[in-house]
Amino acid sequence: MVTSGEVLTNPVTREKIIFHKTARDTAGELLRADLYLPPGGFVAAEHIHPLQEERFEVISGTLQGRVAGKEISSAPGETVIVPKGIPHVWWNSGNEELHVQVEVRPALRLENFFETFFGLAQDGKVNQKTGLPNLFQMALIMRAFRHELVLAQPPQPVQTVLFGLLAPVGRLLGYQPEHPYPRSRPTQTQIV
Repeated sequence: MVTSGEVLTNPVTREKIIFHKTARDTAGELLRADLYLPPGGFVAAEHIHPLQEERFEVISGTLQGRVAGKEISSAPGETVIVPKGIPHVWWNSGNEELHVQVEVRPALRLENFFETFFGLAQDGKVNQKTGLPNLFQMALIMRAFRHELVLAQPPQPVQTVLFGLLAPVGRLLGYQPEHPYPRSRPTQTQIV
């Protein structure tokens, strides 16, 4: 479970999130975090938050992205608001690190989604180019977090059917809808 002050990193997309307020801290009202993206960093896929508004305040760097199909570029001091139900994606195409303060209302279980997605990336269980897990794992995740996030494509009814068919197979193959973030790992001693 993510706590305030905790830092999660994704080695594939190169995102770093520092959590300041979690669902637990705010009775589910708000998730507040700082997001950092180095040059070339990106979010894994264009997505929609069906029940949440997302607000990005650019602190440094340039936020490049697409909101509702429209290209955006936001500089320090600017705020981008993405209403619930609107497709969006962002990346850092600049030469300096991007730092944005993010607020999501209501928080729901979004920090658990990040914990799962970033945990899979930390454990090498995602595609190294896209940052996405295999379809069976993805089906389980997207069904578990359907209130927090859906993919922008394919259309939602297609996703519902596709993930509905793939999720039971994924469970049979041993995949789980949530994956722990590797906060601490036991060190292994090598005997020579």
